[in-house]
Amino acid sequence: MIDRSIAAILTGRIQPLGTRAIESGIAKRAHRAPVRITRNGFAGDEQGDRQHHGGPDKAIHHYPRDHYRAWRAAIGDHPLLDDAGAFGENVSTTGLIETDVAIGDRFRLGTALVEVSQGRQPCFRLNLRFGMAGVARQMQDSGRTGWYYRVIEEGSAAPGDGLTLVDRLTPSWTIDRLRRIFYVDVGDRESLAAIAALAHLPLRWREMAAKRLQTGAVEDWGRRLDGA
Repeated sequence: MIDRSIAAILTGRIQPLGTRAIESGIAKRAHRAPVRITRNGFAGDEQGDRQHHGGPDKAIHHYPRDHYRAWRAAIGDHPLLDDAGAFGENVSTTGLIETDVAIGDRFRLGTALVEVSQGRQPCFRLNLRFGMAGVARQMQDSGRTGWYYRVIEEGSAAPGDGLTLVDRLTPSWTIDRLRRIFYVDVGDRESLAAIAALAHLPLRWREMAAKRLQTGAVEDWGRRLDGA
């Protein structure tokens, strides 16, 4: 049984990001008091690009604090790494990473019930956030992506509340396994067929797997990872 304590709860308002002043909610602040959790995530949390961020299948982003040491080794002592929230996460914990968590895992997050929906597909906003090229690619290549929850039952959560695993729908489909198939073992047709049929994975991921099976072509990740 997985039972962890929430180290930080964070939300952010839309602010200009980078030299082009792109609207983004990636800069978040930590809360001490309980924060309401709705179907679309934590109350007061905003996203600048609602086409690719937020929504019911990306309601809450969880990022392990465990990864911060590896990031320091990779990019140096960047000041953003001093506190939780460097990667725009809503929930920060230790002792739980992508190899431990699977699609369909259900957790009691404070008083809410949430379900792991997908891994994060990093985008170029991370490069702007850190002021250096390649951060998004490093996240995708390393597997230090974190994951998203959809909200099954609304509630609230605060730092120090529990994050307790209550059910596992497909425990073999870890976040790390899904990433490896999409970005490392890109031609694994058997696994792609299984992903296309994974009912509680968001439709966009299932369609990507089905299209790759049909065409044999791998998507171009350049625009997402590096920006225009």
